[in-house]
Amino acid sequence: MPKQFENVTAVAKANIYFDGRVISHTIIDSTGAKHTLGLIYPGEYHFGTAAAEIMELVAGACRVKLAGQTDWTDYAAGQTFNIPADSSFDIVITEGIVEYVCSYV
Repeated sequence: MPKQFENVTAVAKANIYFDGRVISHTIIDSTGAKHTLGLIYPGEYHFGTAAAEIMELVAGACRVKLAGQTDWTDYAAGQTFNIPADSSFDIVITEGIVEYVCSYV
């Protein structure tokens, strides 16, 4: 996971969900790929996906349950998880504020 992104277009308007508990900004990289850089504050959330996503944790820790699964999986900074297109997932923040990079694939 890159520590920084070079030569990107940043969208100034924030993506704000759950009364400001989840906030991200969209960037478009030099290849045209879309990413969001964001924060998830402590809590439990449910998200739906249109495109497939790769979530890379930069800081914090969480538990994730993908749609159709019964088991939760723990993730910490430096780890990634994949979410299929047209799906959903539940996430519970277990440590700190989760900082993440979401890449749409």
